[in-house]
Amino acid sequence: MFDLISRYHSQLLDAFWVTIKLTLSSALFALILGTLVAAARVSPIPIARWAGSAYVNIIRNTPLTLIIVFCSLGLYTTLGLRLAAKGPNDLAQNNFRFAVLGLSVYTAAFVCESLRSGINTVPLGQAEAGRSLGLTFSQNMRLVVLPQAFRAVIAPLGSVFIALTKNSTIASAIGVGEAALLMAEMNENEAAALQVGAIFALGFVILTLPTGLFFGWLAKRFEVRR
Repeated sequence: MFDLISRYHSQLLDAFWVTIKLTLSSALFALILGTLVAAARVSPIPIARWAGSAYVNIIRNTPLTLIIVFCSLGLYTTLGLRLAAKGPNDLAQNNFRFAVLGLSVYTAAFVCESLRSGINTVPLGQAEAGRSLGLTFSQNMRLVVLPQAFRAVIAPLGSVFIALTKNSTIASAIGVGEAALLMAEMNENEAAALQVGAIFALGFVILTLPTGLFFGWLAKRFEVRR
């Protein structure tokens, strides 16, 4: 195993760096989109609640592989939609950005549900107090409800982002050069499936274990005491 690591160390570092970039980029966009969808699901406007509920139910019940392949083959190949300027590496850049898009759209549904559970923990009287002060719905959400909701769901959000790290391996389906693609190449070139699997399992443990510990610490640090 150590011989494989020494021979592939530069490729391993590059592949896991792509995995980290995929995870961080997708986590940021999923957090923004998931927050907007969660706000829509608790909105006083019926059509917004319907749209938010439809988004969550459709996306959560659609395979992630299908979403990412649709982003690449459907949006890029069929419709000609580009997310990167034309150049020598435009295909690789487009595939990476479409992978971020697919992962963000998929993960946002789970962020939404985690955050909605946090919104439900906020006492109703606080939201009513905000409305009595003349706050609009968006102001009430931004200033009163969401800060408390985020504090209540730090640990569940950590689990969602750990799942996102592991789900990033699906990006190899459209040729993004992350860890899973390198693992497939190493399995083809090396007669050492167990060692290769152990290397990548260890790599993902190194990525996800600190994430879990960090979010666990944050959850205790910002725990809502009632």
